[in-house]
Amino acid sequence: MAKSARPPTLYDIAKRAKTSPTTVSLVLNDKWRAHRIRPETAAHVMRVAKEANFSVDLRARGLRLARSGLAGMIIPHYQNRFFAGLSESFEAAARQHGLCPAVISTGRDPERERDAVSVLLAQKVESLFITGASDPQPLNALCRRHGVAFVNLDIPGNGPSVVSDNRLGANLLTGRLLERMPAWPGTGPYFVGGLAGEYATDERIKGFKQAVRAARRRADAKQIITCGYEPAEVEAALSAIYSQLGRLPDGLFVNSIEAFEGAVQFIRTLPQEAFADLALGCFDWNPFAAFLPIPVAMVRQDVKTMIDRAFAFIDGDLTADASPVRVAPTLIDGG
Repeated sequence: MAKSARPPTLYDIAKRAKTSPTTVSLVLNDKWRAHRIRPETAAHVMRVAKEANFSVDLRARGLRLARSGLAGMIIPHYQNRFFAGLSESFEAAARQHGLCPAVISTGRDPERERDAVSVLLAQKVESLFITGASDPQPLNALCRRHGVAFVNLDIPGNGPSVVSDNRLGANLLTGRLLERMPAWPGTGPYFVGGLAGEYATDERIKGFKQAVRAARRRADAKQIITCGYEPAEVEAALSAIYSQLGRLPDGLFVNSIEAFEGAVQFIRTLPQEAFADLALGCFDWNPFAAFLPIPVAMVRQDVKTMIDRAFAFIDGDLTADASPVRVAPTLIDGG
């Protein structure tokens, strides 16, 4: 007797329907309305199921047994509210999709990123969210080889991507600093922190330069110091600026909350009159900044909307043609 063909899996149906495994599962389990899947998408999935010549109810039962029920995410670390917030929003959205979230921090180390993605793929995750990776491209290729849906977050890759609008946020923040700085004469604002050649930093520098030019102010190369994110590196950079100028610059754009820690550590060593008029801003947000002795303008990234847009790719409501999706951050005005 010839061996019967294996029954279709969730992934087979998703491929035929040209949608995500998550969407197929929600439709077959009659949960598509609760998850805002479009009626025409649900009808299309059901039509593909019927064309497969087996009972939808029996198939749904089989698919439930075959699925892992896991959604995976890698993040660089939990050290700031942005990545911690992305992780928290991802976990909530995954559970709303009937999935169990699995999150691994990688320290933005390429080898650890590859190992983490390989482990999650071995666990048959149904979708993978690649967040802030040092290089998303090889991780995207791994997902494609395993037939797993993926989305890049924070840094765009070779596939569906959702990022903060870093250029817009930096432009808004720099504009706010310029409003608080003396019109003339002055040092011009300084940009401190981050890494040259890194997507987010490069986009923020472009936004910084645009705002400075629009205000007809100076933006020399020496005013942009990409010294990294470590507090000690930023503290040393500010010490060098202070020695060179004999004072703090009129405006200071600090790139990330980790770098901001180093800025605060240096500023607190100075007498209060040395920083009383400093226009200070940070591309990141922490509510405790409100307790500092000077006002701080901050950029708060919209993590919930970023995760919602990422799941829209997984659910088939967005296509790779729409990538990268840029989500506008909010300027939190510190005075």
